[in-house]
Amino acid sequence: MQLVTLATTGIHSSRTSFLGRRELCFDGISSLCSCCSEQGPAMDGAVRNSFPAQFKIPAPLAVEIDMHGKSFGGFLRKSITPTTRRTLIAGLFAFLGYHPSRSAYGLGDPSVTLEQVTPPVAPPGPLLPNEARLVQLFEENTYSVVNIFDVTLRPQLNLTGVVEVPEGNGSGIVWDGLGHIVTNYHVIGSSLSRNPSIGQVVARVNILASEGVQKNFEGRLVGADRAKDLAVLKVEASEDLLRPIKVGSSSSLKVGQLCLAIGNPFGFDHTLTVGVISGLNRDIFSQTGVTIAGGIQTDAAINPGNSGGPLLDSKGNLIGINTAIFTQTGTSAGVGFAIPSSTVSKIVPQLIRYGKAVRAGLNIEIAPDLVASQLNVQNGALILQVPKDSVAAKAGLIPTSRGFAGNIILGDVIVAVDNKPVKNKSELSKVFEDYNIGDEVVLQIRRGSETLELPLKLEQQMV
Repeated sequence: MQLVTLATTGIHSSRTSFLGRRELCFDGISSLCSCCSEQGPAMDGAVRNSFPAQFKIPAPLAVEIDMHGKSFGGFLRKSITPTTRRTLIAGLFAFLGYHPSRSAYGLGDPSVTLEQVTPPVAPPGPLLPNEARLVQLFEENTYSVVNIFDVTLRPQLNLTGVVEVPEGNGSGIVWDGLGHIVTNYHVIGSSLSRNPSIGQVVARVNILASEGVQKNFEGRLVGADRAKDLAVLKVEASEDLLRPIKVGSSSSLKVGQLCLAIGNPFGFDHTLTVGVISGLNRDIFSQTGVTIAGGIQTDAAINPGNSGGPLLDSKGNLIGINTAIFTQTGTSAGVGFAIPSSTVSKIVPQLIRYGKAVRAGLNIEIAPDLVASQLNVQNGALILQVPKDSVAAKAGLIPTSRGFAGNIILGDVIVAVDNKPVKNKSELSKVFEDYNIGDEVVLQIRRGSETLELPLKLEQQMV
């Protein structure tokens, strides 16, 4: 308040020239210094010593200021550079806002001791039986779970320390002692999109050693099946590093039973999530763009980087390969899917032996659902074409054709295979997955208004 009064006094001085903002502030400082001087040397020293060290006014300069008190602004303009004047003004406001009691540090409470404010730490007790079992299953199976990432991609850390997940980073499992590694097709999809040859390096594989160190190996392509989102790699690792996972059966799973999902995302360390089987025989919309039938649904969190890792039952046996999550944010929303072990056990040996999946079928062209619906076929798989000299042709299956007038004559419609109902093209493919090449089946077909049964043997599906 005193500074405002002094500044106002400066405005009504006998000087007739215009007083700018800087001069107004300088005269205010002069008045303040004069006031402090009138109150005595003690006050003057107190004010001068209260400034921070870099803003203190030297004693000889203070005396000279007192001598030119009536033209303090002019003195400063002549004696001090603009940068120094700005610094002096900044120091003044810092002085006015400074109070010795203000500090960035708390004062603490000296009346207490560290022992009094340190809570006691409870000693670790034994794990509960179910906890001990989970820990045991995790420790036994971590060595069978590997980290896989595309050879053209690398995990990176940005400036904030957040992991940037590259496409193609995921997990895998050790299938056998020969070095075969099983993972998802989409985990190495970037490399597979370049159509690599068998034996070509398509990924890097990190395997956990017994001493806790992850060792890096080249993953060479053995085989891949886009339709089932599965791929097999091979690494040249010693037998002591290769600990094959135990494969269980997925045919007797029950909704509600315990399951564990283990992954090795980013190659940092293994993760474990626990949940239950929340659904069976689900259609999985894979990242490869195809639909996989018979999937296992679980609420165990399957986050990015865990694809290709194992889904285990409470005994530690493989019941599925984690492959997808249902989410709108990219993180787990409690709905994860796994390829059942029954499918994995059937496809993986074929990929190792032939480099591709070998499926049984009829090698006939079935109408897509939209085309069948336009032709008023609401139930069954409509046959469009039957190759000459094929098993289907020899069995007597009739394809769709055109009449002399250009009208469409519908071919046979497959409505069941061995009394298993078939509603459309996709269901026919699902039914054939349960058969092998050379198996004999009985087709129930609808031909016009008749229903016939035709026995035939399945052959290798070429398409």
